[in-house]
Amino acid sequence: MDTPLREPTFLILTALAAAPMHGYGLIGEVAALSDGRVSLRPGTLYGALDRLVDAGLVDVDREEIVDGRLRRYYRLAPRGEATLSAETDRLRRNVEAATARLRSRAAAPRAATPRLAGGPA
Repeated sequence: MDTPLREPTFLILTALAAAPMHGYGLIGEVAALSDGRVSLRPGTLYGALDRLVDAGLVDVDREEIVDGRLRRYYRLAPRGEATLSAETDRLRRNVEAATARLRSRAAAPRAATPRLAGGPA
């Protein structure tokens, strides 16, 4: 995948990197991974999962009946693992660049702010 992943997609793939999960398990795991910043609704999640399956990033692992309802489990596909790994490397490089810039900024002496003529002293 050449374009950066959207955060919800990144978090779904990250959750599935640990183990296969069903939809509601993914909703909880994404919320936990994001410290509650990303809250997926079922319709949003299942639409995303359909797209990820179609793209070959996620596979259906298995299905089971629980309390009379179908529960589908998803797993990270090999292509999804490669995509997640590449995106993690991209994000890491960005963080390293930003961290280096912030460190150099903190270490550099601050130039005095020039005063404008005619302004308060």
